[in-house]
Amino acid sequence: MKVLITGGAGFIGSHLSERLLDRGDEVYVLDDLSTGSIDNIEHLKDNPSFRYTIETVMNEPVTAENVDRVDVVVHLAAAVGVRLIVESPVRTIETNVHGTEIVLKLADKKKKRVLLASTSEVYGKSQAFPFTEDADLVMGATDKGRWSYACSKAIDEFLGLAYYKEKRLPVTIARLFNTVGPRQTGRYGMVIPNFVRQALANEPITVYGDGSQSRCFTDVSDVVGGLVGLIDHPEAPGQVFNIGSDFEISIRELAERVKALTKSTSEIVFVPYEKAYEEGFEDMARRVPDVSKITRLMGYQPKVSLDEILQRVIHHQSTS
Repeated sequence: MKVLITGGAGFIGSHLSERLLDRGDEVYVLDDLSTGSIDNIEHLKDNPSFRYTIETVMNEPVTAENVDRVDVVVHLAAAVGVRLIVESPVRTIETNVHGTEIVLKLADKKKKRVLLASTSEVYGKSQAFPFTEDADLVMGATDKGRWSYACSKAIDEFLGLAYYKEKRLPVTIARLFNTVGPRQTGRYGMVIPNFVRQALANEPITVYGDGSQSRCFTDVSDVVGGLVGLIDHPEAPGQVFNIGSDFEISIRELAERVKALTKSTSEIVFVPYEKAYEEGFEDMARRVPDVSKITRLMGYQPKVSLDEILQRVIHHQSTS
């Protein structure tokens, strides 16, 4: 199979590239390196089945050329991280909506299969735990920039499913929940890389809010396994699937666990949201996926425990 990964020099994209190459696929990466890094794919450059282009998906002729060469498009290119979303809302909305619009339009010309990466953020402020794919989405007010990312990704989903229903383009939606692993940067607010970096340096571990908010973290290898399964499965197009873990932990407990595993002397410090981000910032109290749908489809089960995830990130940061 020939696969184009937009955003393929990013954290998830680079791991997906490795997995596809390992099984014998040809991989084409398109990335503008705005949040990805050439270091993530440096070790793949000598593989004759790997090709990359440093350009944005907004460059329609370049994107069209890459789409034409492949059988499947995995669209990962998007604005990432809470900090970037809060600080650059225009870029967030334009990148997510217009980039997806271009990819779907070009894929439709040749009826190329598309796997569109979405996010658990689309569930917004919903209290219907665990989140199921057919549940209502509950967004915050439009004057809270926090929700612009969720809304832009929801529009991506609507557009992808519209292409499937109206034009019979084989589009699958994957909603990713808090993916973690080596090569993930904490630059844009990703919590585990930041906690590990602070703990290893014996700096204060900064927890936003009171730390009672909870999340479910999934190793990138498990997420990539889910993505590859969706690429391959003939019944996946036209559907939305959660990919994640249902093991839930509070951010306060997470900080304590990172501190213990690193044997750090760091103090755990609580920082109000308005100091970390912006006045009136809103966060989700819980974010827990129901993964039974993707499990029924292809037997998906996350295999890597939270402690293993943390040990892998600790080892990566300690040795890089």
